[in-house]
Amino acid sequence: MSPVLPNPLRVGVLLSGGGRTLLNLLEQIKAGALPVEIAVVIASRSCKGLDHARQADLETHLVSYKDSASAAAYSDGIAAILDKARVELVCMAGFLSFWHIPARYQGKVVNIHPALLPAFGGKGMHGHHVHKAVLRTGCKVSGCTVHFVTNEYDQGPIILQRCVKVLEGDDADSLAARVFEQECIALPEALRLCQQGRLKVQDGVVHVLADSPAVFDRD
Repeated sequence: MSPVLPNPLRVGVLLSGGGRTLLNLLEQIKAGALPVEIAVVIASRSCKGLDHARQADLETHLVSYKDSASAAAYSDGIAAILDKARVELVCMAGFLSFWHIPARYQGKVVNIHPALLPAFGGKGMHGHHVHKAVLRTGCKVSGCTVHFVTNEYDQGPIILQRCVKVLEGDDADSLAARVFEQECIALPEALRLCQQGRLKVQDGVVHVLADSPAVFDRD
């Protein structure tokens, strides 16, 4: 049984793939290191991540873009599920479909990206596409970025980043493995900062403060 932490943050997780990020969050929650309650998991397609969520007895939904009447209907469907689950923060954990974030969720959606934004971001830049691009350019450093999500790909304010060296002989697999190790640290840390209300966005820049009002309204 997971320990009950005070005032946990109700989080909705959006995913499209293997669910490794979800599993990391669940492990952190179980260990008492992450004051988060995963209220709902939404998948854009059938995937292992959805299976992991079901095995963890989480509420799950499959919302397919191709089965939606329009882009607006797709986005509205996701938001309605989040509303019903009383989600306070949305975590995009390898979610590959674009959903238009409504005003009520602005500043309440975070994403983990496998590169040091603003480099190597944008439409189509996900997974191994990112790591291959890093290697093609000869970058000596890569890493991951946790950022608030806006309705422009990978353009939201950066919360935190963690770096890794790009090594001689790296391929996309080896680089991805080291970056993911840092993702497993970065995303929980960002969620803890959100839960503690220690983030303030000013002029498009995220400031981490010793003590501040929450960046989103938990009411």
